[in-house]
Amino acid sequence: MPFAITRHIGALALTSLLLCGTQALAQDSKSKDHDHSHSHSQAHGSDKVYKGYFEDSQIQERPLSDWENDWQSVYPYLLEGTLDPVMAHKAEHGGKTAEEYRQYYQIGYKTDVDRIVIKDGSVSFFRGNEVLKGDYVPDGYEILTYKAGNRGVRYVFKKTGGDEAAPEFIQFSDHKIAPETADHYHLYWGDDRAALLEEVTNWPTYYPSSLNGSEIVQEMLAH
Repeated sequence: MPFAITRHIGALALTSLLLCGTQALAQDSKSKDHDHSHSHSQAHGSDKVYKGYFEDSQIQERPLSDWENDWQSVYPYLLEGTLDPVMAHKAEHGGKTAEEYRQYYQIGYKTDVDRIVIKDGSVSFFRGNEVLKGDYVPDGYEILTYKAGNRGVRYVFKKTGGDEAAPEFIQFSDHKIAPETADHYHLYWGDDRAALLEEVTNWPTYYPSSLNGSEIVQEMLAH
């Protein structure tokens, strides 16, 4: 039987159960208590935009093809210590110790979906040897305002077919606000569109499966 994808959302877990309805478009601005910083590479675009400072007029719709690739979760790399140099780097420039950063990212990166493949409008979620697949279409974007004063854009996609247990909604955040190929992303998924927008502590993060652990560390340290 197909597995039900469960995301860890603090004490709450969302399990995907339903098929989709019709497409809707929303562009509301919401206030969030989310101010985590990233150490990821930004190959293109403005560093100011990457850090979350931009005008509404700069935001554009994006197709699912921006995220088309074979992706791997960075959570296992954190657990095994591969990302320790990144945590040490953060400690040198931030307000926490390396261990405190490691604990923080253990919550942020936590997921049991270790691989995601996005191709031709479909998204496949892998948990070990099990897989769920859904077909998704754009469902607008949401502008989130964080406690630190910067902002982010969540690009939302809604399921139109595929496995019943595949999540009804997926939401991408990758520090980009216009059509551009993603080099990594944070993904939120579940059946409740509004509830996902409230999630700001758990953000499963994915890098291309073609990269090894050392290369991911270099990508993170580059920004």
